Amino acid sequence: MQDEEREILKIFEETGAILKGHFQLSSGLHSDTYIQCAKVLQYPQYCQLLSQKLVRKLNHPDDIDVVVSPAMGGIIIGFGVAAEIGCRAVFAERQEGIMTLRRGFQITPGEKALVVEDVITTGGSVKEVLELCRERGAEIKGVACLIDRSTEDTGLKTTFLLKMKVEAYPPPNCPLCAAGIQIDKPGSRGLY
Repeated sequence: MQDEEREILKIFEETGAILKGHFQLSSGLHSDTYIQCAKVLQYPQYCQLLSQKLVRKLNHPDDIDVVVSPAMGGIIIGFGVAAEIGCRAVFAERQEGIMTLRRGFQITPGEKALVVEDVITTGGSVKEVLELCRERGAEIKGVACLIDRSTEDTGLKTTFLLKMKVEAYPPPNCPLCAAGIQIDKPGSRGLY
């Protein structure tokens, strides 16, 4: 682990953003670790610092017109990244189970879009937002996140600040369920 990664991990640990227990993730998978980025991003100085670091890792950030994030987790960091780039920030949210743009948000054909999420596990929400952008004719410039905790190849080329290896289990194969440990559902898909 490099010094910058250690610094970022320390921020997450000091703010209590890395939780241990038995969790149902937004993807439906179960894990003994949950990363609650909101615990870090509640501090504007950390949001600004992490946004700056993420933008520095992007190729050609000045070529981005709009940052698009999935609600809820990606909203704050998406706004922070857009502020650093100097472009618009919008977010997509589920309506009747389908990721959509609401609140008057628009993506116009030819706009160059960066999709920003807080944590990627399966990449499901990001893939839905990418599809939404493509349907509106956006040119996808990339995907970025604070933490990539994917355990398998999501097929997404992703810029991230920290890669964490955290086990995730389908519910029928979850050793925490088998041990009878009570589950917590802190995700953003109406689970908690």
